[in-house]
Amino acid sequence: MDRRRLLRGAAAAATAGVLLPAARAQAAARADTDYPPALWTPATTVNYTAASRPSEYPVQYVVIHVTQETFDDTIGIFQNPEKQVSAHYVVRSADGHVAQCVRERNVAWHAGNWDYNTRSVGIEHEGWIDQAAYFTNALYERSAALTASVCDRYGIPKDRSHIIGHSEVPGATHTDPGPLWDWSRYIRLVNFA
Repeated sequence: MDRRRLLRGAAAAATAGVLLPAARAQAAARADTDYPPALWTPATTVNYTAASRPSEYPVQYVVIHVTQETFDDTIGIFQNPEKQVSAHYVVRSADGHVAQCVRERNVAWHAGNWDYNTRSVGIEHEGWIDQAAYFTNALYERSAALTASVCDRYGIPKDRSHIIGHSEVPGATHTDPGPLWDWSRYIRLVNFA
């Protein structure tokens, strides 16, 4: 009996020793974000412009995107120096998990318009513009909480004039978030977050 207790204790200690560093690493990754629920998943530094926003550029918009890729592929694109694209955040469809890829003080390359890049926070959403199944409750709710936090921190009005789709950026050649994105629901969730 004493031997069993000793073996169980050793197994528990070994498991704790393995899990504790992983838990510490995840906590550290969350501590490095501007939005505490997000996990730090950095884009390569050549895919955004280092800045000191909002003192260098005022933050006045949130730009909503749909990835046209999976969550993991989107992260991979942002980490690929040949792609020359990034966004501040990516939201996963299945569970609303939020990854922060670029610090908000820096200028992510997401809008296709330098002026809007400098004055906005870009949020990508996993999915395809013609597949509503990707726009889950978790995605809408977690994204809305993120957008509300960004708006609160920068004094951005929580309305459709300041929370815009990529397709609404002047000169945009993209159509995201597309006709299936429920703007009424999203803005309501942002205001209630």
